[in-house]
Amino acid sequence: MSKLSSLTTMFASLQWLFFIFANIVVVPVSIGFAFDLSSADIASILRTSLIVTGIACMLQGLWGHRYPLMEGPSGVIWGMLLNLSLSAPVLGLSLTEVGGGIATGMLLAGAATLLIVVLKLIPFIKKVFSPMVLSVYLFLLTFQLVFVFFKGMLKVNEDGTLDLPITLFSFCIAILVALIKVKGSKMVGNFSILIGMIGGWILYSLLFPTEQQLSTGAVGLFNLFPLGKPNLELGIIAITFLGCLINLINTITSIQAASKLMNEKAEMSQYRNSYILTGLYTFAASLFGLVSYAPFASSIGFLESTQIYKKKPFIIGGALISLLGIVPYFSLLLATLPITVGNAVLFVAYLQLFGTSLKSLGGYSFNSITIHRIAAPVLIGVCLMTVGTELFSNFPAVIQPLISNGFIMGVLISIFLEAVVNWDTLGLEKISAE
Repeated sequence: MSKLSSLTTMFASLQWLFFIFANIVVVPVSIGFAFDLSSADIASILRTSLIVTGIACMLQGLWGHRYPLMEGPSGVIWGMLLNLSLSAPVLGLSLTEVGGGIATGMLLAGAATLLIVVLKLIPFIKKVFSPMVLSVYLFLLTFQLVFVFFKGMLKVNEDGTLDLPITLFSFCIAILVALIKVKGSKMVGNFSILIGMIGGWILYSLLFPTEQQLSTGAVGLFNLFPLGKPNLELGIIAITFLGCLINLINTITSIQAASKLMNEKAEMSQYRNSYILTGLYTFAASLFGLVSYAPFASSIGFLESTQIYKKKPFIIGGALISLLGIVPYFSLLLATLPITVGNAVLFVAYLQLFGTSLKSLGGYSFNSITIHRIAAPVLIGVCLMTVGTELFSNFPAVIQPLISNGFIMGVLISIFLEAVVNWDTLGLEKISAE
């Protein structure tokens, strides 16, 4: 890969800045609302999330897996925390008690992650999360993210109806970004995400000026256990701990996909260093009310969309994200980025992830029996994603958040099928080497 020019590096860094920010800004805000936090606490979590995310990206890029892969709040854990908050009344717990159980579960998961490194169990983890499990994971991740971003493109009024002008505007931005990527020159297409973010923001400000307001006031940093102090609510702890362990699949998927994209073989030290950092970030997430961290496998879709694989813009983008958190005015200003615009651009960016999912199956052929190996976990997981959690109210309260989580259940089903069925004897043949 040729060296990037200074101008290209600058724009690529800004593109990483907007990509990272758009991916994380909704997470602390939604968690804050779900756990009924004050506006000051939500703002504090947002600033803390920006600083921690920027540092996490830089450390992973420089010392961890050493790839330009965003490290941020896991979508799997994000969804799980929201489900747990909704389950609090059914479980007979307060939101603070649920938050405290989550904090304990994350602390234990962080310790377990570091223990995996110390005991040299990474090869075992890679064996459990086999290539087929990773494929299932990628498909489910694609569907989950596309569902989230598509819903985020819809502006819903208080009466439950669509705000048609803003909704149509977000769809126009998505179409524009797609056209720039498909029809534009290579240089312009590589910056389609940045063009969509900034151009959409400017147009939105002109068309809907009353929708955006810049908040003012002092905002704190690094408040300890804002969701609740650690406790011994065993059900919440167990579900959080299990979710965080399944979250480890992000590291394997991301590193393997990135290494293939870079045409190189990842070393065991990259997995080890990445897991050390992820374990430390999980501790930090527990302390400061953040969602547990992991490398974003979805970054592969971003890289394939931009075609810029150099690490320098990614590192600079991470530094800028931390700077936004350190300087309150910058974070509050960027927080006026319209959510519908951000979701529209990310919706298009993550269409590339579906291609990554398909390519992960390139070495296999399926017959009428072995198709169940991929179809059962993926389709069952997607079905669970689309039904309401209230349908599972008859199940024991402690397992409701788990069984209603389509992503986690799909991955667990895939792990089970890989463990109990010898698919090679049923006609599945590997037709190309990895």
